[in-house]
Amino acid sequence: MQLNPEKLDAHLATQLAPVYFISGDEPLRVMEAADAVRAAARARGYDEREVLTLQTGFDWDSLLAGAGNLSLFSQRRIIELRMPTGKPGDAGSKALRAYTEQLPEDTVLLITAGKLETAARKSKWVQALDKAGVVVFVWPLNAGEFTAWVQQRMRQHGLKPTAEAVTLLADRVEGNLLACMQEIDKLALLQDDGVVDADAIMSLVGDNARYDVYGLVDAALSGDGTRAVRILQGLCAEGVAPQIVVWALAREIRQLAAMAALVESGQSIQKVLGQYHVWAARKTLVGGALKRLPVMTCNSMLQQCALVDRVSKGQAGGKVWDELLQLTLQLAGTPVLPAVEQVGQFS
Repeated sequence: MQLNPEKLDAHLATQLAPVYFISGDEPLRVMEAADAVRAAARARGYDEREVLTLQTGFDWDSLLAGAGNLSLFSQRRIIELRMPTGKPGDAGSKALRAYTEQLPEDTVLLITAGKLETAARKSKWVQALDKAGVVVFVWPLNAGEFTAWVQQRMRQHGLKPTAEAVTLLADRVEGNLLACMQEIDKLALLQDDGVVDADAIMSLVGDNARYDVYGLVDAALSGDGTRAVRILQGLCAEGVAPQIVVWALAREIRQLAAMAALVESGQSIQKVLGQYHVWAARKTLVGGALKRLPVMTCNSMLQQCALVDRVSKGQAGGKVWDELLQLTLQLAGTPVLPAVEQVGQFS
């Protein structure tokens, strides 16, 4: 039986299946779904927990053997199998199907995995898990769903956000659920009366350095070298650690390089943006960058990122903020400044 993540709690309130398979590329939502299964099992007396992690050399017989062993301490138990890649291989596929054919009593098998491709979701082992228990596929939230999710989480934390505050926070974290939860936790601690308006978001969330870094990245992606340099100067003046700036630029450039390779192989930009789940509000921005940045340039910038990282750590010579200036301008598609023109930029 397949369930949407939103319907899992209602299901668990009335019954507990012998098998749960939770898969997706939203780590927070996968984790929370698994937590809900664990909590429901513990409430029903499943006190013992065994954790298995799929890695190189994993012995699938251990799953079947563990299911067959009786516990000396508890009559009910949870066997948790973690499959980061979502690829059990031939041996794993056979083992999972064998498990579902002889389900052990008083045992809940909880499997968590990364995102599965379409073919994998139709595989025999997934179908066997579906038949034996519950399968939950966690999909990325679209813009509207994410805004609703932000509002719900803020209210769950006792906050009373205005619609403008919800929208602003959603825009700030750009679909990053983990970052959003961190900011909501901070707001819950700092807002005594729970009321959150746009001013509160700007003062308590907007001053976080990483959002200015995101502004730097977006300015460079849009090709606005002047604005990008102005933001970079501001980050330097505020004493932001250059490693944070390197991290943000490298993360964006690394994804651009991967997408640019697909575009040069013949795939359309829109298809590639969809494959990489680029946030709807950023598709025009990233798509424009892909049109002017070939994969060779992206790879060159990645090498520059590695150099800047070494400079920032004192492992290579140079001035880290000048190096960041060159990298930012290259991402913006603006002619790189000669060394003499950099004098005074970040003094």
